Amino acid sequence: MPNDLPAAITITQRLQEILDEGSVAVLATLVRGPENIGAKLLVEPSGDIHGGFGDKELDKAIKEYSSQFLQSRDGTRALAVRDFAPALERWQDASVMFERIEPEPRLVICGAGHVGASLARLASMLGYRSTLIDDRAEFLTRSAVPDEKIELLVAQSWYESVRDAIGNGHGVAVAVVTRGHSEDEECMRAVMATDASYVGLIGSKRRTNIVLDRLRQSGVKEERLLRVHAPVGLDIGAVTPEEVALAIMAEIVAHRRGGTGASLSAWRKEK
Repeated sequence: MPNDLPAAITITQRLQEILDEGSVAVLATLVRGPENIGAKLLVEPSGDIHGGFGDKELDKAIKEYSSQFLQSRDGTRALAVRDFAPALERWQDASVMFERIEPEPRLVICGAGHVGASLARLASMLGYRSTLIDDRAEFLTRSAVPDEKIELLVAQSWYESVRDAIGNGHGVAVAVVTRGHSEDEECMRAVMATDASYVGLIGSKRRTNIVLDRLRQSGVKEERLLRVHAPVGLDIGAVTPEEVALAIMAEIVAHRRGGTGASLSAWRKEK
């Protein structure tokens, strides 16, 4: 239908822009109804919408429900209109498919030692596009890191390399697991200049506090520092590099998916 073409192009173009920005949105598709089957409405977190179902009241109801859907962390959800907009009588037997639109998850790892390399391998297995950064070129070879999906980046300057790899930071997790204080601090300065969705810093409480104190003294705002996961990872009693990587990756996934990190069997002990 010619009248649908401009809206479809607008949605497609905006979807690509959203993915390029590292942002999220909700794409709602009418999968059952009295008319306009297949119509789409793209809803951004800001409230901006693109496309439509040919009914302003239905569009408004979908826009309002989309914020709740985003908070749920679900990937897709099919709902009858009566479940989220019971007042819209004409659409009660209609159904809408809600889809969460977001770029593939990314992880930037500062430090290619045993923990960093293990973390990159695990992240790749979990579907994350990983970038492994170090200033030691011998740690960034395909013999050391065979997985071709992992990007290897030799840092001439920690700050510039880390900053460039993160970009604007939207939807990007960062794990700082370097070999020492000075490298940690330089990486963290670069990370703090971005809007990375997750930031983790490895080390003991004493070591991480030293780095955070130096960042604080350099002018980094306290509210930003409070968002840093330091020491990084969940408490699983990790000892080996692979176990430490698992603890870190578990926290990253929990942060992304809205999990608590608690034992799923804890409810049995509370009874």
